[in-house]
Amino acid sequence: MGTRDNLRRLLSPRHIAVFGGDTAAEAIRQCRRAGFTGTIWPVHPRRTTIEGLRCYPNTAALPDPPDAAFLAVPRDATVEVLTELAARDAGGAVCHAAGFAEDGPTGARWQHAFVRAAGQMAVIGPNCIGMLDYLDGAALWADQHGGRRVDRGVAVITQSGNIGQNLTMQRRSMPLARLVTVGNAAVTGVPELVDALLEDPRITAIGLHLEGIDDPAGLSRAAVRALHRRVPIVVLKTGRSELGGRANLSHTSSLAGSDVLCDAFFRRLGMARVHQVGTFLETLKYLHVHGARPGARIASASCSGGEASLLADLAHDHEVELPPFPDDTAQRLGEVLGERVSVANPLDYHTYIWGDAEAQRNCFRAFLTTGFDMHLLVLDFPRADRCSPETWQTTLDAYLAALRHTGAPACVVSSLPEGLPEPVRTRLLDEGVAPMQGIAECLTAIAAARRIGLAQEVADTVLPLDPATAPPARTRPLDEWQGKRILGEWGVPVPAGAVATAATAAEAARDIGFPVVVKAVSETIAHKSDVGGVRLGLTGEQQVRDAVDGMAGLSDRFLVERMVHGAVAELIVGVHRDPQFGPALTIGAGGTMVELLGDAATLLLPVRRDEIRAALRRLRIWPLLTGYRGQPPGDVDAVVDTVAAVADFARAHANTLVELDINPLLVLPGHGGVVAADVLISPGTGERGGLHG
Repeated sequence: MGTRDNLRRLLSPRHIAVFGGDTAAEAIRQCRRAGFTGTIWPVHPRRTTIEGLRCYPNTAALPDPPDAAFLAVPRDATVEVLTELAARDAGGAVCHAAGFAEDGPTGARWQHAFVRAAGQMAVIGPNCIGMLDYLDGAALWADQHGGRRVDRGVAVITQSGNIGQNLTMQRRSMPLARLVTVGNAAVTGVPELVDALLEDPRITAIGLHLEGIDDPAGLSRAAVRALHRRVPIVVLKTGRSELGGRANLSHTSSLAGSDVLCDAFFRRLGMARVHQVGTFLETLKYLHVHGARPGARIASASCSGGEASLLADLAHDHEVELPPFPDDTAQRLGEVLGERVSVANPLDYHTYIWGDAEAQRNCFRAFLTTGFDMHLLVLDFPRADRCSPETWQTTLDAYLAALRHTGAPACVVSSLPEGLPEPVRTRLLDEGVAPMQGIAECLTAIAAARRIGLAQEVADTVLPLDPATAPPARTRPLDEWQGKRILGEWGVPVPAGAVATAATAAEAARDIGFPVVVKAVSETIAHKSDVGGVRLGLTGEQQVRDAVDGMAGLSDRFLVERMVHGAVAELIVGVHRDPQFGPALTIGAGGTMVELLGDAATLLLPVRRDEIRAALRRLRIWPLLTGYRGQPPGDVDAVVDTVAAVADFARAHANTLVELDINPLLVLPGHGGVVAADVLISPGTGERGGLHG
């Protein structure tokens, strides 16, 4: 069988072989606890039974090739057993042992042997706690866990065993269907697991806790398939800080990668990124109940002005809309609540109807007629050990009765996580209502569902990444004249100009037409203005002669170009090569303000024109491009054309291009186009001719 079929066998095994002693016995107990109905074969060279089951002395003695194996044996024995399992055509294995690539050069050599031993098997680990299946009951797991069987639910893949175990203990009522801790992911990685999970219709959403992205191109292909299948993906990505990145590397040998590029990666693929474990769980729970939704217009109701105000502030922070109630909804609410209540969204319905079941039902029926994307009832139950929850229960009963009547999409949201007791959460889930624990977490989930929903709507246009290639060993920049000629061939507008000597520069300027710019031509000077290698606005031949005389120590060749006036904005368009993600395209505020403003958006290749335009809109200088305070707008279409040309060039030369910068790209008003005023291109040494394509 191929690796894909073997992964199916591993994830849904008919029989499991467990190797080892006490840890293997724990795996048997956990399988039984989870209700696994298949066959379990313990393997141990000296024991005759484990957990009441007959032990087999070695792999060769097993009755059949196992679909799955759990290896709780030392590092060297792990490699040996993998070799034996591969020879017997086993489906796959979960390997608990540590001491591989996360453990330095010696461990890395063991990991190479581990990969060779696996052959065509699907293998989880090494250096992982295991895998749990709450759908069918297989628990290839080395410790206790807190989950229970479900009919459908969320799958989580994590690179941390401890975080995985903690997630099974969650008190958030998120239906956890599968949990895989990948550890070092030496053989079977996150992309392959996502692909396999997408084939199971019982999986409602997928959560990824990532310390690094080892195969961005592979994960991008899996993410595109998830968009097409309407299975939302939520990502908790760690390693944003320098310390976090070092911790990742020491833990699973995974590189954290540039956080800017990670954000660009998740954004383009419709994967919602969150930054806290609680938000991760709440977002997955929301998506399990309601799925991804392209809108984020919400209505909120509570009996507290303080809660209404808090929710309004947080909605603004999370880019969630609170539009005014439709007229008919507002009228009905006014009739129910009376003149003492000001009807607005978010709604503070006050406590005048608190405990009045009929009045609350009428209020909520009116409230649920907005037609908005989601309706929130903010409700925190009191402590059952000290208080009586009857009137809160009345409110909940009224809300659910109104929902059955209207069928509107809804959540019940507590301001504190403990404000929704488990029996309440269970009841809400049974009613198709998301029990959300925390207002900010709920709004984050709604915004995430919107981003994913919008990406799903355009799934046919979302492109996976090209695989990254190894960078050239050495680079050598082209001079500006060479760079401009090459980009000009790809459709990037450059100024009219010529290369001249000191003796011919004035004549070249006269032919081009004044005013002109004169620059020293050099492959070794990246920032010419810092060393006096640029003179602007020269209006006569003598000024040109004086300029080249002043640059004589920098070069014996000079670029003379027509001076461009009247730009409404200066942009930087750059490409740099990342070892994980390949060529990354940056668009931002350019000129001398690049470092000061730090106003930039990053995209990964290949890139669509609508992505380029959306990136421009995210810039703080976007108003300059659309006409700021009466100034004429810039030629945005020409900007998009030029950035697209740069992206095409970078993608065509992905094997050779190391770095490219256009700074500034002058944006002219109206339909005046753009001009690449300065260009820097760095290819690999010995590959410069290839840049002409």
